[in-house]
Amino acid sequence: MARSTIARSVTVVRQRYYWPDLQLNFWILTALAAASIVLGINAQFLVIQKQMRLGIPWIFPYGITVGALTIIFILILLLLIMQRRLLPGLVLLGAFILLVLYIVGAIETGIQLFGAGNVSSACQNSVVNNQSTGVSVNTLAWLEQNSICQSWDAVFAFWIIGAVWFIWIIVIAAQVSRSQYDY
Repeated sequence: MARSTIARSVTVVRQRYYWPDLQLNFWILTALAAASIVLGINAQFLVIQKQMRLGIPWIFPYGITVGALTIIFILILLLLIMQRRLLPGLVLLGAFILLVLYIVGAIETGIQLFGAGNVSSACQNSVVNNQSTGVSVNTLAWLEQNSICQSWDAVFAFWIIGAVWFIWIIVIAAQVSRSQYDY
């Protein structure tokens, strides 16, 4: 008895997406910087709280986690770019999730700075209006306090910058998805 075989051919059609190279590279660098600053400052705050044997507010581990997730997301994007498989849907989904996380971080940091925590007012009264100079332990303590106050302002700014950058990449990914970039 003879067997017959039927050969099937499968045609795979890949849609190509054309990303604006300069904008994508600029976004990757600035988003990486924002994520690193958010991660680093929150890690510094966590170490300070631990050293002073104080409770650790949830925003510090949250900031470390969001910064690390952002870096992982960017590394995945770089890997997909190298393989020429960067899909706008993946970028949209990841960017939206991270946008929400950055907005939550900005809101909570803003509450700590200007609301319930009142860090900004404490910094103004205890540090900015109370400068210390000269070679002394008081000057070193003032410098550290000033650094902490400036770090609060910086992390708040980079929560906002990160959120804006994720809105920007969402817009770019939506345009790439609709092929609005002409090449």
